[in-house]
Amino acid sequence: MFSLKNLFKVLSFIFIITLAVYFAIDIIQNKQNIMSFEDYDPPSSLVVEGKEIKKAKYPFIDVHSHQWRMPTMDLNELISEMDEINMKFIINLSGSGFGPQAAKDLYFNESIKNIEENQPGRIGLFINVDFNSIDIENHVQKQVNIIRDAVSKGAIGLKVYKSLGLTNKDSLGERVRVDDERLEPIWDVCGELNIPVLIHSADPFQFWLPKDNQNERWFELKEKPNRYYGDSEFIPPFDDIIREQHTIFEKHKNTTFINAHLGWMGNDLKKLGEHLEKYPNVMTEFGAVIAELGRQPKTARQFFIDYQDRIMFGKDSYNKEEFYTYFRILESDDEYFNYFRKRHAFWKMYGLNLPDEVLKKIYYENALRLFPSIPKDLFK
Repeated sequence: MFSLKNLFKVLSFIFIITLAVYFAIDIIQNKQNIMSFEDYDPPSSLVVEGKEIKKAKYPFIDVHSHQWRMPTMDLNELISEMDEINMKFIINLSGSGFGPQAAKDLYFNESIKNIEENQPGRIGLFINVDFNSIDIENHVQKQVNIIRDAVSKGAIGLKVYKSLGLTNKDSLGERVRVDDERLEPIWDVCGELNIPVLIHSADPFQFWLPKDNQNERWFELKEKPNRYYGDSEFIPPFDDIIREQHTIFEKHKNTTFINAHLGWMGNDLKKLGEHLEKYPNVMTEFGAVIAELGRQPKTARQFFIDYQDRIMFGKDSYNKEEFYTYFRILESDDEYFNYFRKRHAFWKMYGLNLPDEVLKKIYYENALRLFPSIPKDLFK
């Protein structure tokens, strides 16, 4: 017969058994010297020269940043941090925020107002448009008009999120391809207005591979399981999305594209070099993937020298202290130092020791060429 007393006995029994199993497993793990990959993080015993770099050697422009409170944030505080690390200009790719169009319009307008009133000449904004329901009459034309209006107010580029090609749907629930013909007026107007399109398509190819001990991104997929696409019936294979992206590069030669995150080719710089040679209207940046460069210093250094006119500095998520690792990889010849996020790189970093003339191009000269509205006197 059920009673609270019996329920309490059952729960107490389950609790005791659970506790016993927990401690038994802990004892077995200690005895057998078993630990998780997450826990194994020994300090290096290697004694080599090198130190953290907290300020870039030359003034630089971050072409890939996300500031999610721009309409209301204290821009003086942001600029003060930027000055500490020698960042002279930052581009907020999330210029429109998120939400319905009215909310995005308000977000963009208030962001522009905040910049103009408090820190003109130090912050640039990209516009964002809606790639859902593109089969609805006049939808794409409305997005074209939004771009025109934003540029007239000060927008300096268009940011395309990875949702295009991954999750955006038309009104029938079908996936919107990156190279959908109905989107061509958007790419064309950017070429007409002479603003670049920074486009993030797909994600690292490992997000489609089996989640096993052969997958370099296993730890990231364990921490962020929603990033796995290999079992999706809606999202196509990695190569299909990348092929769609490259199609728009080919078809819209008068538009400049910034292929974000090294186009997910940071692991194969020969392939990335061939990509840049094939598409002269494409630039790239290394936001969130500099760990790929830091593990292949010889190859990466030569790549930067060979393609020094096609690469810009990008960081992605903003965190002042994380820039130190970027500076150290680009500027120093240090060896075997830590990256700041284990799920992105469980390996060690090495400095590229880039020549000064290459550093200057990566840090600011290439971006100044692409964004003529950025004040040149910041870099004298």
